[in-house]
Amino acid sequence: QVQLVESGGGLVQPGGSLRLSCVVSGFPSGFTFTSYGLGWYRQAPGKERDLVAEISANGASTNYADSVKGRFTISRDNGDDTVYLQMNSLNAEATAVYFCRARLMFTSRDYWGRGTQVTVSS
Repeated sequence: QVQLVESGGGLVQPGGSLRLSCVVSGFPSGFTFTSYGLGWYRQAPGKERDLVAEISANGASTNYADSVKGRFTISRDNGDDTVYLQMNSLNAEATAVYFCRARLMFTSRDYWGRGTQVTVSS
């Protein structure tokens, strides 16, 4: 099956920046990295897992949660089969486990990573 592995989380001070990475592998026969739309989600303790940002399979379209617009940027590198989340001007609201998700084009078939912890604290 498709596997996703996140990295780049850690402890950062308020106002600081982090870049998360998610490497995707294990594509079924006939599919490639560009067959999948990609997204970043986050889940704080005791709360639901919510969409942070997503990018279409061809990279032409992006969508962001209102709370991160102007501060976070999602991008994809098709040469490295990697999706990134650049996070700037971080605040305590950003403290959560961040998960990467891949969705096969024109389907609702989702694949998830195990998550990476981001903690914003002084």
